[in-house]
Amino acid sequence: MSLRMKQHYIEVCTEQNQPVNPFIAEMLTQTEEQGSSASTLKLCGNNRLVKVQRVIDEDFLSLSQVLKKHIFITNLDLRYNNLSDNGAIYIADFLQNNSSLFYLNLMGNDIGTNGSEHIAEALKSNESILSLRMTGNKIGNKGGMVFASMLQINSTLEELDLGDCDLLQKKCIFTFKEYTTIHLAEMLKLNKTLTELHLCKHEMTDFGVQRLCDALLENSHLKYLDLGCNKITRDGVKCLADVLKSNKTLEILDLSSNRMEDEGVIYIAEAIHLYNNSLKALSVVSNNITGKGLQALTAAIKANDCLLYVYIWGNILDKDASEAFSHLLESGRLSLLSTDVRPYTVDGRVYLAELFHGLKKNYYWTPSYGMADDSVCNSVFAVIND
Repeated sequence: MSLRMKQHYIEVCTEQNQPVNPFIAEMLTQTEEQGSSASTLKLCGNNRLVKVQRVIDEDFLSLSQVLKKHIFITNLDLRYNNLSDNGAIYIADFLQNNSSLFYLNLMGNDIGTNGSEHIAEALKSNESILSLRMTGNKIGNKGGMVFASMLQINSTLEELDLGDCDLLQKKCIFTFKEYTTIHLAEMLKLNKTLTELHLCKHEMTDFGVQRLCDALLENSHLKYLDLGCNKITRDGVKCLADVLKSNKTLEILDLSSNRMEDEGVIYIAEAIHLYNNSLKALSVVSNNITGKGLQALTAAIKANDCLLYVYIWGNILDKDASEAFSHLLESGRLSLLSTDVRPYTVDGRVYLAELFHGLKKNYYWTPSYGMADDSVCNSVFAVIND
């Protein structure tokens, strides 16, 4: 490197008559000090260790000129900044001329439909990006459909996160809410590279889940499906259970904060008990499940050697549920590091306490330096690294 990144960045800002963002300058310095082993540039707006001046559109325009010259940066983390549609246009232009960036995290910015369309269009020709996270932006139904269309052409992207992207539009007919889901389902029938798809907080109903299930019966590549925080009931879960009976690829299924209740989890338990031998991690957190459903789930876990991570906190953990999971843990079939409950006894009765483990323990924030907690406590890390 003939020119250090921080110095190069300051010179570019001067040429563009753009103020230097001290946060960017500091993180460029820290990254370069780590030497050749550094491949990630963390510019997270929620950084707890460095004084943060959040990245805006013009900041990225200057930064992109630096990244073009320093291609050892393969992972760019821009979570929780103030990037808007104009910034997304700059990002799209950067992606069209970049072949070294593999991972791009834009979670929690202010990118709307127009900006998402530019990024999706850029990814049609980009052959390097493996992972894109758009969680918490405002791309709308149209933006979601554009990403679905892009994935029918793109043959590189492996991970896509469209969670909580403001897809619900008020004063619209019922099916319009599910347009993105329908288009993504059609995409899954054709796409052969996507392995991870996040669709949490999509206002998804059983109608949308049924469309996804139809596609998953034809898809043999998706390994991680996140449907948390939707409106999925036992009927939609029954469709998913039918998929699990024949699908041999899916390894992680997140159904947290839905409405499956006992009937829904019993459908899942039956599939796990008798048919499925590929699912490794399952979350049914906060689904109004009682001891009846959780007893069926524990019986299925005992009969299934593949399912290693199970999360149940937030349900109705009555006496039957507490005893069933206590016996499961005592038997050694399930480890305390691979679930989110720990049994304890008061006056001869078993209760369950919450453990801070789960599918997404380090999803919204990760340590700014050093290693995250034991990956076994976070099944996403553990399964993917396995």
